[in-house]
Amino acid sequence: MRWLLSSALLTFALLGAGGAQAAVPSITVNVEPTLVKTELGQSFSLRSTIANRGPRPAVGLVAHLNILSLRPGLYVDPEDWSESRTRYLAPIPAGGTQTITWTVKAVNSGTLGVYVAVFPSSGAGRPVTGPTLRADIAERQTIDAGGIVPLALGVPALLGALAVGVRLRRRR
Repeated sequence: MRWLLSSALLTFALLGAGGAQAAVPSITVNVEPTLVKTELGQSFSLRSTIANRGPRPAVGLVAHLNILSLRPGLYVDPEDWSESRTRYLAPIPAGGTQTITWTVKAVNSGTLGVYVAVFPSSGAGRPVTGPTLRADIAERQTIDAGGIVPLALGVPALLGALAVGVRLRRRR
């Protein structure tokens, strides 16, 4: 009985839990850099390198970029951060790599995590993720918000000068 149970668990481990992954070559994901410090509204880039450590070409893989808040209380909509978050990969030969450059725009301030997951387009198996890029996004502190300071100072100064000019003219 014990042998039958062990055999069933081994079969499940090979076919059920790992069977879908067994068909997928051994994939690793690396992300660089692992830390970005920028401010709200700025764009930054990261590179993910997907490596095929298996003996056969890796085909039918999908890479997906995701962004999440590392602190409570901040809602993050990943679609606002990058126009192209899903990439369908060309076959990666055995021992080969494919590098993707992702451009991300900081639309929320706070501490965020950015990561890349790679999985088969069949949906079988588990995604493989790389290290998380920590993005520290600072509030944007500007004195001249889009040229408003000269306008805010200039219009009252101009109106004041006109008022003084009108008074001087009336005195004559």
